[in-house]
Amino acid sequence: MREIAPDPEELNGALLAWYDVHARAMPWRVPPEDRKAGVLPDPYRVWMSEVMLQQTTVATVKDYFHRFTARWPTVGDLAAAEDADVMGEWAGLGYYARARNLLKCARAVVAEHGGQFPADHAALLKLPGIGPYTAAAISSIAFDLPYAVLDGNVERVMSRLHDIHTPLPEAKPALMAEAEALTPVSRPGDYAQAVMDLGATICSPKSPACGICPWRDPCLARLRGTAGELPRKAPKKAKPVRHGIVYLGRRQDGAWLLETRPDRGLLGGMLGWPGSEWIDTDIALPDAPPPASADWTQLSGEVRHTFTHFHLILQVWTAEVAPDTTPNRGSFRPPADFRPSDLPTVMRKAFDLAQASA
Repeated sequence: MREIAPDPEELNGALLAWYDVHARAMPWRVPPEDRKAGVLPDPYRVWMSEVMLQQTTVATVKDYFHRFTARWPTVGDLAAAEDADVMGEWAGLGYYARARNLLKCARAVVAEHGGQFPADHAALLKLPGIGPYTAAAISSIAFDLPYAVLDGNVERVMSRLHDIHTPLPEAKPALMAEAEALTPVSRPGDYAQAVMDLGATICSPKSPACGICPWRDPCLARLRGTAGELPRKAPKKAKPVRHGIVYLGRRQDGAWLLETRPDRGLLGGMLGWPGSEWIDTDIALPDAPPPASADWTQLSGEVRHTFTHFHLILQVWTAEVAPDTTPNRGSFRPPADFRPSDLPTVMRKAFDLAQASA
């Protein structure tokens, strides 16, 4: 079959026509028909969704997005929120540095931009937690500026459309160049969402639905039979396994001994159980004295959790702590002020294990 270089205008026209019919309904999105009628996206909601969607699926994000925007409807509301409240609502969503940056960014928007996200790509890049991808997404989706987005879905679409076999992440500059070349001046916000939708629903990682793809004919990977191989990725290194200890202490009145983790590092600023550092060997766990005097017992089970760069195995120790005990770290939180859902996932696993073993 003869290969013809795709024309950007034809590609954009076909994709936007497809999007006008098949756009996914998202709580943060203005549908294409409303956008054409003059309804403008709320930059706050666009920003919030993009931060939440980093390394997280749409299905997981929707409930969090609804809760956040119901509790803090504007960036000013979020900027005025208590850190602990925001971290508690974020619990379970993972990648907790995002939550810390969410607050920093909201407060910067209020302090430096009068509570309005700037409609300027360079200014967006100066805000805490906003990198090149997020700045491009806000610029295009919220302000209809012609900036190319390149998430995992778009990488896959570009690699197949142009049959690019250079493995990721080395291929990112080439894929970005192709994405930029296709980003139109007209309707760039709808285009950005359309190309992401295409990757999420049609040009899927496995078994892409090429027969109904609006870019079926010009797709070089389809023509050459290589779509299933793309995008190529460099081999991943094996993740190390780290080990640690957590202590779950509870007073007779039901209060739990908890602490807020340091702002920096994994789970920074989140509620958690006192414990040890996490180290790369289980031959000798780090010295981590219990946080309070009590008869501590190690549970027979263990907590296993996977982070981006390592696997974690935690020993769990529990104890009933005397009412007059003064802990050497952390503080007791009465039952009325403690929600297990406020814990990050790994700490919630320890709580669930302790509850199951009680």
